[in-house]
This record gives sequence, structure tokens and C-alpha cells, in this order.
Amino acid sequence: MKQVLLDTNFIITCIKQRIDFFEEIPLMGIQIVIPEQVIKELEKLKRQAALKLLENENDKFQTISIKGKIVDNSIINYARENPSMIIATLDEDIQKKIKNRKMIIVDRRKLEITNPSKFIP
Repeated sequence: MKQVLLDTNFIITCIKQRIDFFEEIPLMGIQIVIPEQVIKELEKLKRQAALKLLENENDKFQTISIKGKIVDNSIINYARENPSMIIATLDEDIQKKIKNRKMIIVDRRKLEITNPSKFIP
């Protein structure tokens, strides 16, 4: 089964824009993966709505641990080690540094998967 790794800003933006990613992503036949570091970052940012959502939907995603202390760099390294993993991010720096397919938000309400980028700085 295909998997998508969600980063912090993707989760926060989906909540702000009322996108139910826990419903939409599985309908695409994709399993949701959230790194422990992203959950810790949400705790650090005091994003209670996001944390409550994750707690309520904890049976709908897999939690993994990725190496590294800086979350964005950890996601970039994990993506490079796992080229088949789709990365859900709105962070342009991450998007530019990975070749993986990306999940993005289009028109403030629709989730879309892009083709792999050929550009790596």
C-alpha cells in the first residue's frame, strides 16, 4: 500500500482550512504516516486542535520515528532513503530538496499528489 508522510505545516494548514485528511487520504488508497517528531513539534507549538485530532484519530495513522533533531532535515533525509514515500508538505524548501511525489493542497480545499521533482539543489 502507498504511504504518505505528513509534516507539521501540512497538518496545521489542513485543520485551518477544514480539510479532513483522515477521510480523504485513505479514499485515495494511501496509508497515513506521522513521525513522532512532528507530533512533538505540534506539542511544542501548542497546537491543541491538531493534537486533539491526532488523539481522536489515532487508529487512522501509523507513527514512526525518524532520525535527526531538526524535523525538516529529518523528513528530507527520510524521504531520500524512502523514495516511494509520498511527502505531504507545503514547505517549499523540503519540496525542492526531495525527488519524492508530494501531496499538496490545491485551491484551499483539495488534496493533490504531484509528480516527482527532478530538481535537487
